[in-house]
Amino acid sequence: MTIDEVRQIILNILEDIAPDEDISSIDDNTKLREQIDLDSMDFLDIVMELRKRFNIEVPEKDYEHLATLAGCITYLQPLLKDRLAAS
Repeated sequence: MTIDEVRQIILNILEDIAPDEDISSIDDNTKLREQIDLDSMDFLDIVMELRKRFNIEVPEKDYEHLATLAGCITYLQPLLKDRLAAS
């Protein structure tokens, strides 16, 4: 998967988790929780969606890599590079 495809996957998951939020203006380098209303359960929902959709396990020690959209892309792109989008 390309970086743009991974970015869109993350945005799709965010739309599902926080449907009332405007994700169109998300800055890739600002923490997601500072831009949209995500609590710790929402964050865990994101991790669970990655597992459900792509069979990716994100260890708790790596959660910090998912704090920003850019961090998500950098962390997930190598894991998703050979997968087709299931969503």
